[in-house]
Amino acid sequence: MAYLALYRMFRPTTLNDVVRQEHIVTVLKNQIETGRIGHAYLFCGPRGTGKTSIAKIFASAINCETPVDGSACGKCAACKALKDPSNLDITEIDAASNNGVDEMRDLREKVQYPPVAGKYKVYIIDEVHMLSPGAFNALLKTLEEPPKHAVFILATTESQKIPATILSRCMRFDFKLIPQADLEARLRHVLDEIGKKYDDEAIAAIARAGAGSVRDMLSVADTCVSYAGGKLTYADVNAVLGNADFSAVAKMCGAILAGNSGAAIAAAEAFLAAGKSVGTLLKDSLHFLNACAVAKTCRDGQQILALPEDLYAEIVKIAKMTDGHRLLRVTEIFAAVETDLKYSASPRIIFETAVMKASMPQVDYDIEALLGRIAALEEKLANGAIAINTNVAAEELKKTEEKLRVETVGEDVYVPPVEEVPPVEEAPPDETMTGGYAYFDVPVEPKKPSPTGDSAAKPRPVKAAVQGDARSTFGSFLRTLRKVAKSGVLLTLCMDLESAYEGDLYVLYTTSDTVYRSLKKDAHYALISQTMETLGVQNFELRLQGKKGDNFQQAVNEIKETFSGVNVEIR
Repeated sequence: MAYLALYRMFRPTTLNDVVRQEHIVTVLKNQIETGRIGHAYLFCGPRGTGKTSIAKIFASAINCETPVDGSACGKCAACKALKDPSNLDITEIDAASNNGVDEMRDLREKVQYPPVAGKYKVYIIDEVHMLSPGAFNALLKTLEEPPKHAVFILATTESQKIPATILSRCMRFDFKLIPQADLEARLRHVLDEIGKKYDDEAIAAIARAGAGSVRDMLSVADTCVSYAGGKLTYADVNAVLGNADFSAVAKMCGAILAGNSGAAIAAAEAFLAAGKSVGTLLKDSLHFLNACAVAKTCRDGQQILALPEDLYAEIVKIAKMTDGHRLLRVTEIFAAVETDLKYSASPRIIFETAVMKASMPQVDYDIEALLGRIAALEEKLANGAIAINTNVAAEELKKTEEKLRVETVGEDVYVPPVEEVPPVEEAPPDETMTGGYAYFDVPVEPKKPSPTGDSAAKPRPVKAAVQGDARSTFGSFLRTLRKVAKSGVLLTLCMDLESAYEGDLYVLYTTSDTVYRSLKKDAHYALISQTMETLGVQNFELRLQGKKGDNFQQAVNEIKETFSGVNVEIR
């Protein structure tokens, strides 16, 4: 006897043997038990999920004299007669090759004849969406009012192509993809039946390759069984599927995630020069990145991925070295390439461009790329890998001050000469810096006067503050603050403030809650108060724009006293 493929050898013969699809099997069993058989059924869903198999089982069961648990007994006279190839009570039609009007007209004529051995004459029309519009019209009337002995079972993978007039006359069943755990259990049963030894990792790899289809999985398994002379291993499955070497893919993806564009491009070139297709390399890269995401986010990642321990350890190592935002952005870049390759005449260039883009986050302005760069910078700051060069910051502040002198100082205001900023030694990173803001300096406490009363500890008064001129006062405030604070953080925060005089009260206000809370800290507020004292501004207030000031209630009380006969409502 000729060799029979695994998917044909182990095709289900009873409803209980069907993998999953319980929602369909239960309905069909109940109909067989109660005798409420419909005249038209539509089985739709992905390939390899059991549509044709269940159609054949159901067709035999409704003709069986003594069905057992919804399936044919195989022993009665009707079951024996249906096993004869010459019996036409169950007819299977391939609509892909019999899609014309003539074939459907012929079916319409033959359906009138009663069955020979059973109770029903069953027509299984596979790939029914391939019928032409004329063929659908020829089938329509028969499907609407068929003879009592006729049952139609239509099977398709693309139900959206079937006319609504046909859909409305059928009892529809939607098949779903098979979960991986069920595929693995089915494959173990098949390999045990044929006496083939295997590794669990090989079973998981074949089930993943099946992608929810039992037939696809068994087709891959058939090839793997023929390839492996002894025990079926994970390496055998990879060789059959044509996957790239795992360690080489890990090396390339690790270089991409680490931002080493040179190593990433070199690894990609080595793959392609060895004859691997761009599509295969892209698929393997996406699978590896997905495995890194699973290992990084799931506690039981090894059970989900079902990989050998050494391979999973390599994935965990690379996943721990990268940030979640970075991993997400790289995956998005490669996922977009999968679509671009379908329409590109130069797939190699498209792929290598994606490798360069993914491995150079500094030129990628996507939000996920920026978040990944910020997270990497925060980690370096927390580990003390970055020291802030305050000399460079001082030079930038000096340029900013020169600009402010030109923009904010009038001709009749005295402006002290700009003092040179002495070089400042680079400070070691502070342990309190945890990241989260774009400000890297730690506020410096103001220098306290010496016990001897040395007046040099206080900055000398500046005559640039003019009562009532908020703009001039603000310019003097910034110049003096630089000398008092000796830190770029506070000056940077204050540069975006707005100012105004409210009578004798000088108000500094901002619209940023973050800036307001930072300036209200004891260390920053003490330096601002000292600067105002130096300028001779005795009455000032720091305010968040849109919020009520400290003297709000006092102002409300004054209004109520002035306009005692008016109802004042606070909103």
